[in-house]
Amino acid sequence: MDRLTHISTYVNVFLMEKMLCCTPLLTTPLQRSDADELAARFRALADPVRLRLLSLIADRGEVCACDLVVPLGISQPTVSHHLRTLFEADLVARERRGRWIHYRLVDSTVDALRQALAPAIVSS
Repeated sequence: MDRLTHISTYVNVFLMEKMLCCTPLLTTPLQRSDADELAARFRALADPVRLRLLSLIADRGEVCACDLVVPLGISQPTVSHHLRTLFEADLVARERRGRWIHYRLVDSTVDALRQALAPAIVSS
């Protein structure tokens, strides 16, 4: 199993273990505000670099932004741009420690996204 497949599997298992009691997307019509919020978060995930960032953060639990440049093979400003997008979508939290910023998943947001698709995940 290659590393990306392993990370993807880890993220899927992590998401499956963390359930919220929200109404699944495919069982009840969404309110407009809920749909807007979900769409913004899914848009943030609709980029391969951001998906990889999220999987790296999930794999490590918490990670310094400086440690994400080499695994992704992209420049530090590009990493920062994508991390900011994930932060603005409330998918990751950040904490400044001196000169460095450390990131971790926002479990409740990731859980809400997973729960919104729960029927689709169960049926696949």
